Amino acid sequence: MSVAAWFTLALVLVEVGLLAFTRYSPDIIMMGGLTLLLVTGVLSPAESLSGLANEGMVTVGVLYIVVAGLRDTGGVGWIVRSLLGRPQTVAGAQLRLMVPVIGMSAFLNNTPVVAMLIPAVTDWARRFRLSASKLMIPLSYAAILGGTCTLIGTSTNLVVQGLLLKGGMRGISMFEIGWVGVPCALAGLTYMLTIGRWLLPERLPAVSQFSDPRQYTVEMLVKPGSPLVGQTIERAGLRQLPGMFLIELDRDGTLIPAVEPTEELRAGDRLVFAGVVESVLDLQKIRGLEPATDQVFKLNSPRRERCLIEAAVSNSCPQVGQTIREGRFRSNYNAVVIAVARDGERVKKKIGDIVLRAGDTLLLEAHPSFVGQHRNSRDFLLVSPLEGSTPPRHERAPIALAILAAMVLIVAVEWMSMLKAAMLAAGLMILSRSVSSREARRSVDWSVLIVIAASIALGQALEATGAAASIAGALISAASGHPWVTLAVIYGVTMLFTELITNNAAAVLVFPIAVATSHKLGVDVMPFAIAIMMAASASFSTPIGYQTNLMVYGPGGYRFGDYFRVGIPLNLLMWLITVSIIPWIWPFHPLQ
Repeated sequence: MSVAAWFTLALVLVEVGLLAFTRYSPDIIMMGGLTLLLVTGVLSPAESLSGLANEGMVTVGVLYIVVAGLRDTGGVGWIVRSLLGRPQTVAGAQLRLMVPVIGMSAFLNNTPVVAMLIPAVTDWARRFRLSASKLMIPLSYAAILGGTCTLIGTSTNLVVQGLLLKGGMRGISMFEIGWVGVPCALAGLTYMLTIGRWLLPERLPAVSQFSDPRQYTVEMLVKPGSPLVGQTIERAGLRQLPGMFLIELDRDGTLIPAVEPTEELRAGDRLVFAGVVESVLDLQKIRGLEPATDQVFKLNSPRRERCLIEAAVSNSCPQVGQTIREGRFRSNYNAVVIAVARDGERVKKKIGDIVLRAGDTLLLEAHPSFVGQHRNSRDFLLVSPLEGSTPPRHERAPIALAILAAMVLIVAVEWMSMLKAAMLAAGLMILSRSVSSREARRSVDWSVLIVIAASIALGQALEATGAAASIAGALISAASGHPWVTLAVIYGVTMLFTELITNNAAAVLVFPIAVATSHKLGVDVMPFAIAIMMAASASFSTPIGYQTNLMVYGPGGYRFGDYFRVGIPLNLLMWLITVSIIPWIWPFHPLQ
């Protein structure tokens, strides 16, 4: 190998070590490596920046906007209720999640499936007090496993199919790869529900780790025509909010304390809750519930332009000593008090009847401009907006869900590429006002996109310098003369490169080597092609090996080493099953 190839290989090993054993941000590590490749001349500026123009990277970025439309309209909640249900245990939650995801990913591109479900699973985990770290890796792995079951399940299968046809060889049918893909998917599911479940880290969300001294009292109203009408408290999910409990129910002036889980909700019921601010946000997202004060609808700005803001009352505030209603809070500040927290105690009055004291923390619904206007006001000691607190546009949820369904359908029938369909869907989300342009810009996770772009450039360096081809050729030549051993080596080499570069690049890199090897052995290339399809898709042991692994990295609160611990045994299991099955379904027939 050349000096550039050795340098690139050493850099890859150093970066993997830093990602695995340090807590430096992955985007900083990857960009640092890319910078070295650029300044040393291994990559040209155009090659270094090629990842920014990669279709896969741009697709992931655009999908963040599509997901934001689902989140901001409450469509995520509908997905949770319809698809995920009510688990009783962590294993039950993983089973409920993985089975439908495997089924969907067999026929749909796994990137939008995971993008759609990340916010849904996050909300689902909070609602049922589950750790997101126990669910995000299973979500990604299920999408990967499902993709191996059909020809269209993953782009890698289609890439290898194209290489076969271009080389004058026969392709495979729609479900042919299922002979090995389905057993691998079942084995992967079993592994994650048993051994893998214990290897997953336990990273509890902040609301579970710390007790928040701000215990807000908030009243919510069951709207007429609400989907909650006729449902029990338990069925409506009003008893599973972390850090929040239902104190009482006010029905036509009659107070019902200690509300039973079997109590059926009626239109006009006023529900009084006490809990932490994160759970107040959860209440705001439930379709059919609204703040029990009509003041909300008298504000100057539309609800879709508002957010929730915390403000601590100072001792010089003119509202001190007056009730919220008497002080005409809305008229004076163009903001409505949604909830009040006082020294961790419950305030046993309706919101409008609460007499404000210095030190009270108010949860306000107002236009974001309230923050700038009152940050330095004498009336408030502290003013801070809450992220993601814009009230959902529930009336637009059907539109957002229809856009998502149309995007998935268009890709499934191959009318458009994933990138084109995603960009069209994102544009429709903004045009239909399912998501504001401001929230669309804020929804994109740039750190994830930087890691993807840098990873693509790093993979290009391995290819361009000849490092990847040299390693692959040396390993495969060591097993020549033994078809079954060669099959295992080809799978292992493809798997290794998939974890370090992109899945499609790994398949394209190893395929010509596999064809040359099959000719040298005098056997059919099909067993090796199937092995490449499986190995290039089955990436479990690093977050950078597959897009979906990287997408769940942040939401799951993972570290690089978590993927090593959970993914390496699964990689080895897939390797063993695939190499064992392939020769029985696709024998090593002599070349004609």
